[in-house]
Amino acid sequence: MAIPSRPGRHPGLWLIATLAAATLLAAVMTMRPPVPASAELARQLDHILLWHSLVPRSVTALICGAALGLAGLLLQRVLRNPIADASTLGVVSGAQLALTIATAFAPAAIVFSREGVALAGAFLAVALVLGLSWRRGLEPLTVVLSGMVVSLLAAALSATVILAKGDYVLSLFIWGAGSLHQQSWDAVLALGPRLLLCWLAAALLLRPLALLGLDDGIARNLGLALHAARFAVLAVAIWLAASVTAEVGVIGFVGLAAPALAREFGARTPRRLLLAAPAVGALLLSITDSAVQLLGSGFNDLAPTGAATALLGGPLLLWLMRRVPPAPPAQAVDAMTPTHRIGRPLPALAGLAAAVAIVALLGLVLGRGPQGWGIAMDGLFAELLPFRGPRLVAAGVAGALLGAAGCLMQRLTANPLAGPEVLGVSAGGGVGLTLALALLPFSPFSMLLGIAGGSLAVLLVMLVLAGRPGIGSQRLLLAGIAMGALCMALVSTALAKGDLRAYVLLTWLSGSTNRAGEIEVWVGLAACLLLIAPLFLATRWLDLMPLGEAASRSLGLSVAGSRLILAAFAALATAVASLLVGPLSLIGLIAPHLARLGGFARARDQLVASLLIGCGLLILADWLARLVAFPYQVPTGLFAALIGGPYLIWLLNRKGSRHG
Repeated sequence: MAIPSRPGRHPGLWLIATLAAATLLAAVMTMRPPVPASAELARQLDHILLWHSLVPRSVTALICGAALGLAGLLLQRVLRNPIADASTLGVVSGAQLALTIATAFAPAAIVFSREGVALAGAFLAVALVLGLSWRRGLEPLTVVLSGMVVSLLAAALSATVILAKGDYVLSLFIWGAGSLHQQSWDAVLALGPRLLLCWLAAALLLRPLALLGLDDGIARNLGLALHAARFAVLAVAIWLAASVTAEVGVIGFVGLAAPALAREFGARTPRRLLLAAPAVGALLLSITDSAVQLLGSGFNDLAPTGAATALLGGPLLLWLMRRVPPAPPAQAVDAMTPTHRIGRPLPALAGLAAAVAIVALLGLVLGRGPQGWGIAMDGLFAELLPFRGPRLVAAGVAGALLGAAGCLMQRLTANPLAGPEVLGVSAGGGVGLTLALALLPFSPFSMLLGIAGGSLAVLLVMLVLAGRPGIGSQRLLLAGIAMGALCMALVSTALAKGDLRAYVLLTWLSGSTNRAGEIEVWVGLAACLLLIAPLFLATRWLDLMPLGEAASRSLGLSVAGSRLILAAFAALATAVASLLVGPLSLIGLIAPHLARLGGFARARDQLVASLLIGCGLLILADWLARLVAFPYQVPTGLFAALIGGPYLIWLLNRKGSRHG
């Protein structure tokens, strides 16, 4: 973290530039044509609009941006992590989840202390992230990956709660996207004093902040109480970020960008960064908020400001990726080698198939009704089969497709933590779906075409990055997180519109199989036949891919062509599965990883095991989703994410480089 400062730069210039830019932007945004002297009512309305909406909004943008910039600086300093931020550490996701749950089930808690609810959720999320990363010494990429998992779980829980509340769906999503619309000075009066107090607290912690940039042993030798200093700085940063989330919703990645840009323009010491980072954050958010107003129509913004700032996240993470130290080098083939091998895979695969059949049978006959648990037999089974059968088949084929897609991606990238969800491929399908809904006539075929195009585009980008020298498996995962953040920001922008397209996107995000019928069943079965069966002709490619590009080419494999073909199959499989169960299930990561840990070493065996495990897991998730909240039904995709998230947390917390 200690980088020599550049001469000739002074952070005071940032304060002057910020004030000048804010004044100019406020003038542009609040300009109105002259009102005739006789139009007294119009003059009064214009005065109310100016002083109770536009000016408070401009000041709120400045304060929120400064608060997030300061919070990001403190988090990066205390964790010695250039990509730490309230967004990447799960702070805002935890705060949003807590506020969503309280709004839905305990509104009295919101009335009592909205900020306290947000702060509790943020602290719990950060505690979980740090607990997952502690055994690895708070390694930057491990911290961010843990934050991604916690954020994914929080997003799945939030979406589940929002969908359960029905009428509040769109309003909660618009709030969650970070809207800066103001009708009073309440946000300014709430956040302004907090920003001042936290900035003064950070100023008093200047010496600990300087020492926290050094090695732990050196900092202790210089008299720093390391844990106390860390927790004090973390408390200030989390309080700031949670307060902003409580007042205006999720404003993403401003805290990541502000310190990075401040360093690029010459601020290096904690004293200078303490002035420059809040100033840059205020400038960034003010410019973004003014832009969404100017580009909107009438009184409607182009997009919520938080969704617009999230568009910075993907490119910014890709840019900052070069600053993250690579993990210790390891052979790609070692990372993909199982800890043990099954000598006779056929009996084990037959056992997996039998387990899937048992789970499917339970899903068809065992359930809950008004009189409690019951087994459907004879006439009752025939009556329930048209309802349970299609959704069970849809879930099963989606799980098989995701398992196959994940197996392809892990072998293409030689990375056991690769998957459609982690590499951003599923989120890319959301962008494709958004474009298809906007440009093409609405139909299942156009939706599938859009999801497939978006998934393939992101996967090709990931493969290009995977082929670059020095990228490493962990940096590739960071690139996937960046692409996923960018794609989901675009989807959130469309969601915040609140129109029919937003409803379709919300249904897709939830991954509900409630509406699965004959069309979905036949599409899924046809996709399994057309996309999975040909893969068994390419098992030699899959066996050679983890050896690396040079070794594969020396053994006669056309690397570029085979990668493109397999990527197309993986993207199409992800697209069909995402159309059926949404983008958040994590089955594409879990199924091939479980198959590998189970000892299925050869590509053919791992592929079969992956699709069987994926099929069984999603059928199990669909069955349990019908039972846990009866008579309500949790969307299958979200429930699968709630199952997969803890597994990924356990996986990240394991020692050793063999598991990524």
